[in-house]
Amino acid sequence: MLPTIEWKDDAIIMIDQRKLPAAEVYVTCRTAKEVAKAITTMVIRGAPAIGVAAAMGIALGMRRSSATGTKQFTTEFQKICDLMAGTRPTAVNLFWAIERMKRTFADAAQSGGSVAEIGRRLEVEAHAIHDEDVASCRAMGAHGASLVPETAKILTHCNAGALATAGYGTALGVIRAAVEHGKKVVVLADETRPFLQGARLTAWELVKDGIDTTVITDNMAGSMMRLGHVDLVVVGADRIAANGDVANKIGTYSVAVLAREHGIPFYVAAPISTIDLKTAHGGDIPIEERSDREVTHVGAARLTPEGAHIRNPAFDVTPAKFVSAIVTERGIARAPYGESLAALVGSGQ
Repeated sequence: MLPTIEWKDDAIIMIDQRKLPAAEVYVTCRTAKEVAKAITTMVIRGAPAIGVAAAMGIALGMRRSSATGTKQFTTEFQKICDLMAGTRPTAVNLFWAIERMKRTFADAAQSGGSVAEIGRRLEVEAHAIHDEDVASCRAMGAHGASLVPETAKILTHCNAGALATAGYGTALGVIRAAVEHGKKVVVLADETRPFLQGARLTAWELVKDGIDTTVITDNMAGSMMRLGHVDLVVVGADRIAANGDVANKIGTYSVAVLAREHGIPFYVAAPISTIDLKTAHGGDIPIEERSDREVTHVGAARLTPEGAHIRNPAFDVTPAKFVSAIVTERGIARAPYGESLAALVGSGQ
């Protein structure tokens, strides 16, 4: 897979996911503000990838700082952290990464580090977050592959692949690992309106990997299940509440309800950093509302009449009762999630 995001010299390079699959275009970010804009405009998207981008953006911003004293350096650091925190409200990995960078800054400052030393520590931490995400996805894939039968028809929604992470993917990491284990897998990819992450990104990734992939419109999922074309569902997540409620791309809830009706396992694959034990349940997860234009237009072509009201929530919440298991890099959680998720999070402390 092409790298989703990487640091080269004095810039952060990202593949522009808005242009795929028609063109492989790269965006070069040379300032923290440019990184924040890339996150907001979905040049880069997917909860783990957003966290990596934010960490790199913070470190890049501090490298650009002209501050000579720690007081001014600290002020600039907080402003950049606030800038990143304002980009996408639902993905908890964003805030996890920012808090991790804040801890690194505080540790370096408290140990008497100079401005240069603090900046160096921030860059080391940002690279560590990137590398750990790739390792996490591979470990997650290995755990998740155990849930996949030897021959499997898998439905996925949105894009939880290499493009949504630093590499390999969460839900698609499970699929990739199953294929690597010799299992015969075919994939149904929901197109995922309105941003078409499934049709554009998931299909692009899997076709490049040589994995048998069929794109379906979102409203075909139930019919495909009834016809026996789905053995299991695996999706990613942008935030998982303490009770196991899962926030993921809009339309995930519908897929989960349909899977329950048809007796099909519904799995969620996400790193530990996506689990938010401070959020008791899904009703407390902030849901981002995005631009009307994502619904009203495809490219330059308008789909809806002027004057029609538009709703565009980017995510929905799937209650824990519909989730068969949650796959993480530390293992698989099952109900009751209040206990199993807390145990997995605690196992790394």
